[in-house]
Amino acid sequence: MAETKRDYYEVLGVEKGASADEIKRAYRKAAMKYHPDRNPGDKNAEEKFKEVGEAYEVLSDEQKRSRYDQYGHAGVDPNFGAGGGGYGGYGGFTDFGDLGDIFGDIFGGGTRSRASSQNYPRRGDNVVSRLELTFEEAAFGCEKEVASQRIENCAACSGSGSADGVIETCSQCRGTGQVTTVQNFMGMRMQSATTCPACSGRGRMVKNPCNTCKGKGKVRKTNRVKVKVPCGVDHGQSVRVRGEGSVGANGGPNGDLLVEIYIKRHKIFQREDMDVLCEVPISFAQAALGAEIQVPTLDGPVSYTIPEGTQTGKEFTLRDKGIPEINNPRRRGSHRFTVVVETPTRLTKEQKDLLRQLDGTMDQKETPKMKKFFEAIKDLFD
Repeated sequence: MAETKRDYYEVLGVEKGASADEIKRAYRKAAMKYHPDRNPGDKNAEEKFKEVGEAYEVLSDEQKRSRYDQYGHAGVDPNFGAGGGGYGGYGGFTDFGDLGDIFGDIFGGGTRSRASSQNYPRRGDNVVSRLELTFEEAAFGCEKEVASQRIENCAACSGSGSADGVIETCSQCRGTGQVTTVQNFMGMRMQSATTCPACSGRGRMVKNPCNTCKGKGKVRKTNRVKVKVPCGVDHGQSVRVRGEGSVGANGGPNGDLLVEIYIKRHKIFQREDMDVLCEVPISFAQAALGAEIQVPTLDGPVSYTIPEGTQTGKEFTLRDKGIPEINNPRRRGSHRFTVVVETPTRLTKEQKDLLRQLDGTMDQKETPKMKKFFEAIKDLFD
């Protein structure tokens, strides 16, 4: 029994009439929540992450969303219609899926049998490959060679399945791919067509099978292709390469290659939407007196002057230094860095004496947090 998929709008937590921006924001929020780096070893979070990505792939595409709104999950299934030939299929044939099978079994072919579509052009299957990128490669885009396993026509027999090129018409179904049977149903004589058992619905027979493919006409091979990864791609997203999937049947088009993006953890940077986040350690003296510090960014170190009296945890923003928008490198997010005041360790006796002298000259009740703290205590006990 096929697994029931949740409604894509429910997965992202948006209404059916949500705008493209609302869908994008909902996806990013959910992707951050279930990101594998934030949930190491959590299989449930991993499945949720994949589910969110699948929902966004459909709802962010205007055509796919339209088909989904009209037909549900079947509308975005690559096999929906006559093997990917659209909703009308080939020659006006519409595939009603399991419903058609039920009608065919009971009433003798109320819809056209699947067997009759064996000789129609059918689109090849999509193949999936994983590509691991550095933080910088994902941010600025790159070109990578990707290897995948796909089904191709056998070169030895040119896809015919025959070692000598001789292909005969099936004598049992006479090339139709179907055999007709007659049944009685509630006193009525019903005629139905089923897949020919002799040729498996192909309508032809190979007497001398090819040794390479064992008569199948197809082999699994490694395909290597150069993939252009756009700037701004995020962890869990996919890059589609048209026509680099498995070969189609009966002259049908190839499927696509779907390259799933995985981004290595960076030593310094983290990503939030289009912003880059990092922490910058500073000394007590720099925090108290203010200082010009060097901030690491995707574009290299940037000088930034922090004001005197800077508290640990204070965040500063560098505009247009973040992640470029996908396929639009001129538009970028921000680089947000948080300063962390480090308490010195292993002080010498002289340094300790100097700090004690400094502490003795300061009224701690006048520092911002201390003042707030002592006022709260006073209110509590008065």
